[in-house]
Amino acid sequence: MTNFEKWDKEFRAQNLYAFNNNYNALLWLKVRAVCRGKQINQFLIDNNLKLKSTKISDQNVELFELLEQRNDSMQMLDNYLQSKNHEWYAAKGVNETKLKEDLYKVQYYTWGGNQNNSLDKHLVSRYIKVISNYEELVDKQGEISINAWNYVQNSWYNNRTSYLIESLFKRHPKVVSAVGEIKSVDFFDYPIDLKVTFFPKQYLEEKIKERLGKGVLPWLKSKGREIGITSNSADSVNQQIYTLTEKLHEQNHDSIHNCLNEAKCEAIRYAQNNPIDLMTWLYANQGEMRFGAENRLFIVLAETTDLNQSWKWKMKRAFSLIEPKVKTYLDAFSSQSLKKIDFTYKRQNYTSLADIIFVVK
Repeated sequence: MTNFEKWDKEFRAQNLYAFNNNYNALLWLKVRAVCRGKQINQFLIDNNLKLKSTKISDQNVELFELLEQRNDSMQMLDNYLQSKNHEWYAAKGVNETKLKEDLYKVQYYTWGGNQNNSLDKHLVSRYIKVISNYEELVDKQGEISINAWNYVQNSWYNNRTSYLIESLFKRHPKVVSAVGEIKSVDFFDYPIDLKVTFFPKQYLEEKIKERLGKGVLPWLKSKGREIGITSNSADSVNQQIYTLTEKLHEQNHDSIHNCLNEAKCEAIRYAQNNPIDLMTWLYANQGEMRFGAENRLFIVLAETTDLNQSWKWKMKRAFSLIEPKVKTYLDAFSSQSLKKIDFTYKRQNYTSLADIIFVVK
């Protein structure tokens, strides 16, 4: 088995832990990052290299084997990737100052589409396959338009905030970006996948239950019954929590709300003091469709004042909080920054390197 085949096999098996602290493995990943369409041709021109192969897949192998024999290969790749990263900004042509202001024009965050955020499936299942009367379908135009707009607006919001957060990393001098869009790798020199996430609701629920003996809704209901406050059990969990907290506030029972909020804050403080616990949980509780065992840098956004987390999406545009946290982290980043994470997913054991940047309001 050649070195190329060896690392290709490890990559396909999602064993990116094998790529850590291995020069040859990192070389393989960076070659993969430049082997996309016009990129490889430009890399060859910039470095005065020639290949016999004409197919991209064959050029990938040939280029890797050629660079294996050179002492300056890693620097050549880094220089190219960094120059391409600057071109990425120019090609996007985004006015980031204006974009940051425009994000504040999004005043609500309601998904159009179904629970999996799929607009087309939602339209098919709710309108196309259900309504046979054309006049009835015409009557639904306004509803359909609102759904489509909500989907587009919130998808735009997520896409643009992700772009701005990613740009904080791409512009830092310590970061080499995988501009060729390698699956599960956003940055080098350690192959790292950037994940921006909200403080996980299920993890928060588990920690609150450990502290109070019950989850949020059961605890609120028990306290509510003591003073004659109830909610409609037919409503969603989020609606019931909102109803109960509003009624408690109206009747000046803020001490109950404050006790619950302190339990939430304590859960967040625990995670900040024990980041490996939260990172292990995040790996082990991934959705099956998006599972990955790659090295990860998590940006975890947390809002401590909103018990129901209904406005947590606002944190993604809080760049006055996010930017200094990212800069401080990257300025101090070293080979010791990433922590070893051992986790189990569907009875299979995995090992990764990861770290967390907490942004807490």
